[in-house]
Amino acid sequence: MSRKIIHIDMDAFFASIEQRDFPHLRGKPVAVGGSRERGVVAAASYEARKFGVRSAMPSSLAYRKCPQIIFTKSRFHVYKAVSEQIRKIFYEYTDLVEPLSLDEAYLDVTENKKGIGSAIQIAEEIRKKISDTLNLTASAGVSYNKFLAKTASDINKPNGIAVILPEEAIEFLEKLQIDRFYGIGSVTAEKMKKLGIFKGSDLKKWPLEHLIDTFGKSGKFYYHIVRGIDNRKVKPSRERKSIGAERTFSKDIADVGTMKKHLNRIAEILWNRITSANKYGKTLTVKVKLHNFESHTKSKTFEKRIINYNFLLQESYHLLDELEPQKFNVRLLGISVSNFSSNDDEQQSSHEQLKLF
Repeated sequence: MSRKIIHIDMDAFFASIEQRDFPHLRGKPVAVGGSRERGVVAAASYEARKFGVRSAMPSSLAYRKCPQIIFTKSRFHVYKAVSEQIRKIFYEYTDLVEPLSLDEAYLDVTENKKGIGSAIQIAEEIRKKISDTLNLTASAGVSYNKFLAKTASDINKPNGIAVILPEEAIEFLEKLQIDRFYGIGSVTAEKMKKLGIFKGSDLKKWPLEHLIDTFGKSGKFYYHIVRGIDNRKVKPSRERKSIGAERTFSKDIADVGTMKKHLNRIAEILWNRITSANKYGKTLTVKVKLHNFESHTKSKTFEKRIINYNFLLQESYHLLDELEPQKFNVRLLGISVSNFSSNDDEQQSSHEQLKLF
């Protein structure tokens, strides 16, 4: 049975909330996060994007691209609260909601709570409710699978909707530029272009075996999506794969002792998040970002779950030492835990784990 999938993507979500809440920012180039001297842009308004400012860009570069840019502090508690309001609107129509982040989600409305036969009508109603109740805009993509819905939502941004019907999908994909395919990143797109793959019709000429030989397991995914095939279901509960905490410093740190003091606080925040979520992992990762934004990580996987804070902290120290931080000026430190185990039969005690060091 053909499904009806909607992908909703909020427009410049963080920056749009700032412009909504602070009228003096409206119509201005806004960057959430960072400052003129340092930091990273978490989100950029469409006015800033016209100058080439993008999320994850060093804020110093954003300032050079757009000297009139206005930097604002992140207010994640506000963004999260607004995201919850948006999801309440989604749940008016279906329980099959798969959030990808605070500002986007898939909805399966094949069978919906209001008995509406048109997924396009549902998408328009949702966009209107978001606009009327929250004074924010959203873009939507509507199609018969997740890949096409996600791809469609980007076509008429901002504040637009695009629909890819089953009978239109193949022609649409054949004409689509390869760097517009969701799931093909910029590095892979450049590799494809060097191989003569510029749009979907070029990709479609490649046999499955050739794609797998060239791109590994992803080759199978590319083979299917260019043919409009994506059988993934909308999963209403996405399992969290990692929990982390990190901190960016106002000044670069060169002293290892100072780094470890900061690591203490980061570990405390992380441990609170782990215990609140009741998710304990076996893999510990420490990340450092250098003054030039180059990132380095070191990970270690243990036989049993990390269930003791002191163990986590001491092992974080060891991983930091292995990164040889004394050689660098560090601007960011982070710790994360992944590889969660649901094995309730692990009879560890905090005392047993402390013995490991």
